[in-house]
Amino acid sequence: MSRFRRGALALLLAATLPLPLAAAGTAVAAPAPPAAHLSPAAAHTAPSPHAPLELPRPTGPYAVGRDTLHLTDKQRRDPWVPSAGARELMASMYYPARPGTHGAHAPYMATEEARLLLAGTRHTDALPPEQLAATRTHARTGARPFGGKHPLVVLSPGFSLNRATLSLLSEQLASHGYVVALLDHAYESFGSAFPGGRTLTCAACDTVEHAPENAQQKLMAKVATGRAADISFVIDTLTPAPGSRHTPAWRHAALIDPKRIGVAGHSIGGAAAAGVMAADRRVRAGVNMDGTFFVPVPRSGLQGRPFLMLGSLDGSAPGSGDATWLRDWRRLDGWKRWLTVRDAGHFSFIDLPVLGAQLGITDPKAPLSGERSGEITRDYVSAFFDQQLRGIPQPLLDGPSAANPEVVFQNP
Repeated sequence: MSRFRRGALALLLAATLPLPLAAAGTAVAAPAPPAAHLSPAAAHTAPSPHAPLELPRPTGPYAVGRDTLHLTDKQRRDPWVPSAGARELMASMYYPARPGTHGAHAPYMATEEARLLLAGTRHTDALPPEQLAATRTHARTGARPFGGKHPLVVLSPGFSLNRATLSLLSEQLASHGYVVALLDHAYESFGSAFPGGRTLTCAACDTVEHAPENAQQKLMAKVATGRAADISFVIDTLTPAPGSRHTPAWRHAALIDPKRIGVAGHSIGGAAAAGVMAADRRVRAGVNMDGTFFVPVPRSGLQGRPFLMLGSLDGSAPGSGDATWLRDWRRLDGWKRWLTVRDAGHFSFIDLPVLGAQLGITDPKAPLSGERSGEITRDYVSAFFDQQLRGIPQPLLDGPSAANPEVVFQNP
């Protein structure tokens, strides 16, 4: 049973803010109704509804710079709003910068994006959108890049969530010497800001919600396949083929080593990571963070390339209900790990539990602390890319460790 079979509305609720910010106890396989999202006990633990929020400081030796790109694939029409014309993407480009670099702190998200996220997930009373939008980041705009060639990692967020929800991981990777392209896919989040004063809403969510149940699985496969195409297009724009007449879309594209490219994502973004690896040999390594494989890994595998499956113990362990993980685990033909995290939920791999913990709130249905959620995601995903894209052995990936008792190595 996949995490989707309870229907489209359940999917949208399962894709809501984990908000530990609002104690949104939305289990992956059994989404709760909106009224159950705010636990009275959890609601009373917050020390201050207006406490400032801040992403954890990255641990790497580099400062972090950030640019923003608007990309348009003129070869494809938007799949959800065809009248909008060509497929559009937003990319936050994180990169290693020189220590001591100057520049303004990059914004977390726009206030309107925060308002739509809270409204779309029915958490308008959880906290003011201005407070979420004002979360302090460590990336700086206009930062001077640290020269040399760096691996590229492309990140894709969960369905209905905008790209800001993977900011912690993006800053962490950039601080360790990676270029990161963190994407928003048009019309696939509750609210994403695009040029021209436009804030695009989730037309894809509406399409899925109103589809017959027997069509929902196919629509989610369409999301994953479309995102895989988006990711390949982004790689095209950042790393034009030798001899191409196309100019790279990013001013610092010379920082990217086109022979060392990885992809990771949360939920449907994780499914897209596997999908793009099946279609695009330039991608050398991938990570799925708790996402159902709506498009199966090919029976022939991924040409021996490495893949990490990182998920919640209840939602992604063998026998937990999502049969796609066991099916595709057996098809992976290269280096692979299947890790599940005790007391984690579907949203333990993004920023929001970390921010919720700063308000003193923990989801009772996913009691792993926000601090540990962030540390585990940061450490294991970084270790995976360090080993697979840099060739640096990572004992953390060899087996269970006393320092991380929550992480279970599965080998069915």
